[in-house]
Amino acid sequence: MNKYTTRCTVAKTGFFDTLVIENEQGKKRLSIRSWRIFSIVLVHLLFILSYYADIQILEGSISGSRMLGFHLTDAFMSFEVFAATHEFAINLIIGTCTILFFYALVGGRAFCSWICPYSLLGEIGEKIHENLAAKKIISRRNFDPRWRYVFAVLFLTMSFASSQLVFEIFSVVGIFSRFIIYGYFHAIWFVVFVLFVEIFFSRRAWCRYFCPIGATYSLLTRTNAIKVSWNKELCDHCLVCIDTCLMPHVLEITKKNAKLSGDEDKKEFRLVGGDCTLCGRCIDVCHHDALKFDNGFKRLI
Repeated sequence: MNKYTTRCTVAKTGFFDTLVIENEQGKKRLSIRSWRIFSIVLVHLLFILSYYADIQILEGSISGSRMLGFHLTDAFMSFEVFAATHEFAINLIIGTCTILFFYALVGGRAFCSWICPYSLLGEIGEKIHENLAAKKIISRRNFDPRWRYVFAVLFLTMSFASSQLVFEIFSVVGIFSRFIIYGYFHAIWFVVFVLFVEIFFSRRAWCRYFCPIGATYSLLTRTNAIKVSWNKELCDHCLVCIDTCLMPHVLEITKKNAKLSGDEDKKEFRLVGGDCTLCGRCIDVCHHDALKFDNGFKRLI
């Protein structure tokens, strides 16, 4: 993929073409998407090795695991357990606090792009969706992303009332992760159903409008050290970044705030809002390199 000669929208760029980026001198390198795929595969390979070969580096699954014996627990699943059992198990508290601290410090919703296995499946589905929409076979449908918080509260309420982990029955993330690690079970057909909804009805509907896991991590972005920054002077507003973004309103809000800031001398603005997943797709496709990762840790050195 040569982003300097082509507008690399989802519909116009092949999925495998996005795995390698060619610069203006013709030199090729792996894209950020390639590194994300490597991260997702590595995490689940370690889970598989633990289950089948007893190599206990990373044990369990996405919902709950142990890394070198240290507990790690998905935050929303822990909240469900607390709601269902009305008890606070010490291992869950330790695992949850560890995860929350890491994502609060480093990357907020980075889990959604760098760890969640369904995100990869969803990106393949959105490619098909955009191809069909470009040919006017289907229509594009967008909804309010704040619905995720409504579903999060609903599932916690149902867990509290039923003493069951209700969301785990429907968790596309957990189901697909366990399918990869442990093999076939019937719940995988629900994942297929959700994927078909995203292909034919609404692009990335699960991640954008439904998943309470992403909603939980989106609350942890204010303190993030790593964010995407946007250079307004380099940007020509071609909108390719918004086309490829999982949560495009993040870029739209940032650009709007920059315009209203009144600070004409300021060139770079860190993305605002809690929905950026640090997937780097906007960086991969920007033909003026107006977007980049901004490492806040450097300011501490």
